[in-house]
Amino acid sequence: MDIIQRRPFGQKYAFVVVGVIFLALLAAAGLRATPGVLILPLEEAFGWGRATTALSAGIGIFLYGMVGPFAAALMTTFGLRRTMLCALALMAASTAASSFMTQPWHLILSWGVFSGIGSGAVAIVLGATITNRWFSTHRGLIMGVLTASTATGSLIFLPILATLAEAGGWRPVVLTVSAVIAAVIPLVWWLVPEKPASVGLVPYGAPPGFVPPPPPTGLLSITFGSLKRAARTRAFWYLFATFWVCGFTTNGLVGTHLIALCGDMGIPEVRAAGLLALMGIFDLVGTTLSGWLTDRYDPRKLLFLYYGLRGLSLIYLPYSDFSLYSLSIFAVFYGLDWIATVPPTLRLATDAFGERDAPIVFGWIAAGHQIGAASAAFLGGLLRDTQGDYLTMFVLAGMTGLLAAGISLAIRREPVAAVPVSA
Repeated sequence: MDIIQRRPFGQKYAFVVVGVIFLALLAAAGLRATPGVLILPLEEAFGWGRATTALSAGIGIFLYGMVGPFAAALMTTFGLRRTMLCALALMAASTAASSFMTQPWHLILSWGVFSGIGSGAVAIVLGATITNRWFSTHRGLIMGVLTASTATGSLIFLPILATLAEAGGWRPVVLTVSAVIAAVIPLVWWLVPEKPASVGLVPYGAPPGFVPPPPPTGLLSITFGSLKRAARTRAFWYLFATFWVCGFTTNGLVGTHLIALCGDMGIPEVRAAGLLALMGIFDLVGTTLSGWLTDRYDPRKLLFLYYGLRGLSLIYLPYSDFSLYSLSIFAVFYGLDWIATVPPTLRLATDAFGERDAPIVFGWIAAGHQIGAASAAFLGGLLRDTQGDYLTMFVLAGMTGLLAAGISLAIRREPVAAVPVSA
């Protein structure tokens, strides 16, 4: 039961909820971006190779994705607020505990396992659940805004964390992240009701007296039942494949390895983090705009455009001269496209699987995103250690982007029962 039952602003209180969720997603995004800042300081402090730190990042990203569908089901059964509060507490505790690490397994346990599990519940599936639960209209725009919080997390945290790393090493970085995560907990406790009906409201844009469909019961039946129904369709596997590429080409590769790549080219860590921050600025614009476009245009064509441009930009980067001009062009061009894929992907999932199953099915699709990201995080570090550069990795990622562009046009928008895999 919510502590405060009466809330101001009427239906517009939904935007207060969106604001708090934006901050929570922002903080979680900052946590997930931190391993990219830690690679060089940990290498200097402990002599750990990039394959080791990349393995920890990969495990964290993998669990971040795999927890998603279970988190979406937990929000339905255990409760959205309870799930968020437990996840935030786990993230704050695990990152604080990492300040005592001295062995690689400490890094893997804290920044890989525990932070991955915690952040997986405060991720894209949370945005999808909030959007579908609190809004009846403007869902594409709201999902775009919430998705853009990941870019804003990089925008705010990375330059600060990189400065802390240069000045004081890795330990101030992990303590700062822990403190920021902990600060979000009381905001969620006081300002986020379980659902609109908990405070006598209906979703924003819904008519008075609107009654949402009863939620399904049973954690495992919800999680795997939705997957079973979705996995029988081509739409699910096409969306899963394209979102795998999305993760492979964004937080897995660029988010984890761009700072290290720039370090190989003689670019200081703070300046490299500034490039990611610049991407964050333009992704905040690009993803919000993508949500607006998704409400108005065919999301398949939007995905074709996004993945195609992303693939070309990744192939271009290792052949550039890494001057301020060329890197700025890449940061702007790539930043506009960073996670603009999320609103059209959620729209296609909702069209195919319905409002009841869509958040959980989207959680499974998002798991594909993080499996791809984990693959790129580990493979990028491995290829860098074995080949001495990132050229092969970036060209490979660019080719997957072009492949995803083609797959996007093959996605059909009919309801799930109409498009079985065997058709």
